[in-house]
Amino acid sequence: MNSDDYVTRVLEGAAGLPAAEWDALLALQDQPTPFMRHAYLSAMESSDSAKASIGWTPRFFTLWRGDRLEAACPLYLKDHSYGEYVFDWAWAEAYQRHGLSYYPKALCAVPFTPVPGSRLLARSESGRIALVRALLAWTAAEALSSLHLLFLSPADQRACEAAGLMARQTVQFHWNNREAPGPAGGGDAPQQVLEGGQRQGPYADFDGFLAALSQDKRKKIRQERRKVAEAGVTFRVAEGEAISAQEWEFFYRCYARTYREHGNPPYLRPAFFAAMASEMAGAWVLFIAEREGEPIACSLIGIDRAQGVAWGRYWGAIERVDCLHFEACYYQPLQWCIANGFQRFEGGAQGEHKMARALMPVPTSSAHWLAHPAFADAVQAFLEREGEGVEGYLARLEARTPFKKDGAQLAE
Repeated sequence: MNSDDYVTRVLEGAAGLPAAEWDALLALQDQPTPFMRHAYLSAMESSDSAKASIGWTPRFFTLWRGDRLEAACPLYLKDHSYGEYVFDWAWAEAYQRHGLSYYPKALCAVPFTPVPGSRLLARSESGRIALVRALLAWTAAEALSSLHLLFLSPADQRACEAAGLMARQTVQFHWNNREAPGPAGGGDAPQQVLEGGQRQGPYADFDGFLAALSQDKRKKIRQERRKVAEAGVTFRVAEGEAISAQEWEFFYRCYARTYREHGNPPYLRPAFFAAMASEMAGAWVLFIAEREGEPIACSLIGIDRAQGVAWGRYWGAIERVDCLHFEACYYQPLQWCIANGFQRFEGGAQGEHKMARALMPVPTSSAHWLAHPAFADAVQAFLEREGEGVEGYLARLEARTPFKKDGAQLAE
């Protein structure tokens, strides 16, 4: 299959990808994350967490010039819309009402991972656009209903726009540390917080972060942390290769229990986390809650030390303690991020309650193509209305800033 002067090869799984070349290509992108590394995607398949029998059929796209990988992306044939976090159930129902099949559809995304970042890996803008066009041509040739690309980087967005795909925005909540002081003025100067007319550097500690919040938010966080401490709960942190096999096992016990308490089996299998421990240990930090020397809960975050970014990913508990979720999933990770000089903590999909913990709303982007012209027109009209609503929603959320008015945190 040819796209312009590239040779396109569609691979039936991450195992067929050249791992070193894939990761090298990822490193060139505008927004690389650990969740697009070959080891992460491969573990999804090898652990049976994302496979054809449960509605995730891998079809990885690669564009080549001779022996050199020029562009690539993960693609899955989906028999449902679970594990995506950009919801198109209403579109599928509309197809069904009209006697049409919405599934299977084509999805460019990382399974079960709503983390914004580069999806369309390419050495050039032209290569990225060629990759999108190859995806479109293949989706049409396979007579699929649609193509969806989720949680895109800015470069991905531009390529999708150039190829004529429909854009969609959703909202997540991210925390940002303060920037190091820099020169005043100039368009390239880092965004900073001004307090008392002075430029402020990164938070020195968690108390310094609390001092930037309004009194009511600061008081609420202290009350929540006090409840956990008064319940006799303490935390310890295990990082990277120092996370023991027993700690990984306890984490999975908590993770699986949380899913089952909500009536669902866990998306990810034990073998997935075993692969993370053996192949990507440096990308993880585990916060373990203990009471009377026994572990009772934990949360796991992903990290990229080079970029200073952390991602809240999973949590679970085997005992109920008031406010323990907030402590494990927000306050402990934020305290760790501040102590380790991290710039950003992304709290994951949805959740306005995160604003009370100083995670501010940011837009995330996806792109969509529907083969049926009438449905494409209807979805385009819907997305335009939805986009206006998202803009208004973001404006209303920004007005509810948890930061002090004289030193309000600037948005990303």
